[in-house]
Amino acid sequence: MSNGSLPLALSQGDPAGIGPDIALQAWLKRSESRVPPFIYIGDPAALKVRARQLELDIDVVETDAAQAVEVFDRAIPVLPIPTGVDVMAGKPHVANARGTIAAIETAVSLCLAGDVRAVVTNPIAKSVLYEAGFGFPGHTEFLADLASRATGTAVMPVMMLAGPKLRAVPVTIHIPLKDVPSALNETLIVETCRIVAKDLSARFGLSTPRLAVAGLNPHAGEGRAIGHEDDDMIHPAIRRLRDEGIDAFGPLPADTMFHDDARARYDVAICMYHDQALIPAKALGFDDSVNVTLGLPFIRTSPDHGTAFGLAGSGFAKETSLVAALQLADSMSQAQDVSR
Repeated sequence: MSNGSLPLALSQGDPAGIGPDIALQAWLKRSESRVPPFIYIGDPAALKVRARQLELDIDVVETDAAQAVEVFDRAIPVLPIPTGVDVMAGKPHVANARGTIAAIETAVSLCLAGDVRAVVTNPIAKSVLYEAGFGFPGHTEFLADLASRATGTAVMPVMMLAGPKLRAVPVTIHIPLKDVPSALNETLIVETCRIVAKDLSARFGLSTPRLAVAGLNPHAGEGRAIGHEDDDMIHPAIRRLRDEGIDAFGPLPADTMFHDDARARYDVAICMYHDQALIPAKALGFDDSVNVTLGLPFIRTSPDHGTAFGLAGSGFAKETSLVAALQLADSMSQAQDVSR
């Protein structure tokens, strides 16, 4: 079977959240929104209950990845992963954490085995997983560990928010703002940019991606008048990248990087900390931005939102970001095939 005829793997996320809702809605939009075929990895009974709760007449068929594309036109294909207890929309339960984790593990295994084209993950509730003994800060670190164990090679995952108007990468992610200067260093910036440049070329079809690197301090330090990190870490990192043939430039003042004319001059913004990247990314594409993990030996995308327990089962959850995540995973897999 050619890669183009394989489905995507969609993990259920926390089944009490909006993952089942948006999966159902995405399947309903499969024609008008050109949603690529996927196999839902999760509890079929919970998905059926949610469909009834939302008053959606959708067939759910238990199958495997090999039959998923054939099933997709008439029903949602599901590779069954049972939950621990009955799922109630909006009410997460620690007993279901094992099923949430198993769905992610199964999706990754299928992708590494070549049975699916890419992994798309629905949102998880980290607090629920922590209560069950989950030992990772989040999805991204868990995926990197699964990849490392499967391949025997260390993996450095890089988070990218990709929307129709902006791609943005935070070099540091979920740490307090006061810790960012000490966490940053020249090597981390260089390694992050190498991964970004490699994956944008291999999986986004950009032969020579342009990396705009933000400064850390206001006005990129203004010649050391407002901090020294821009001159001491970011400038040298950019010089090393350019010496390697990577089209990186900066450091740029972050307050002038994100208007229309500025964005036209680069393919991705490399930002020094979480909010420096995510505020403009979400302001420019809140409903249709996608969380992409670069640096993995498989393609992974995810909706750029959380479990939204308060919306689960209400009919008000928007499937827009999941549709964008499925479409992006599809296009990335096609670009990767061409680059090989």
